[in-house]
Amino acid sequence: MAVNVEPIEALAHNVNEIEGVFAALAREPAGGVILMPDTFNFQHRELIIALAARYRVPAVYPNRQFATAGGLISYGLDIADIFRRGASYVDRVFKGENVGALPVQAPTKFELVINLKTAKTLGLAVPWFLQQRADEVIE
Repeated sequence: MAVNVEPIEALAHNVNEIEGVFAALAREPAGGVILMPDTFNFQHRELIIALAARYRVPAVYPNRQFATAGGLISYGLDIADIFRRGASYVDRVFKGENVGALPVQAPTKFELVINLKTAKTLGLAVPWFLQQRADEVIE
């Protein structure tokens, strides 16, 4: 299925630039944003969520903390699963295994969280099939 979407890179290098990014995105017809998983975005998640709501910009976030704090949708790594799996590595190191010999593990569990309250505020209908696939739906 072909989708006519034009990605636009919108960078904010400091907290003062975040609002300008959302103001610009709000001027685009049928615009939205997909936030990348980085420490800057996570550190300023409350501001980012508030600006997305104020400018009515639908956003997809990189982890559940955004959706549970009021963001529209999050899809990303299950961080709790990563920590659980990391514990076995710590155990192996304490038992004498060489750290350099341990294989690198890729994430295996991802989670989708949908905030229907935010969708309603934005005037968006989240398809039922998507809600069915979600790991958590916030109502």
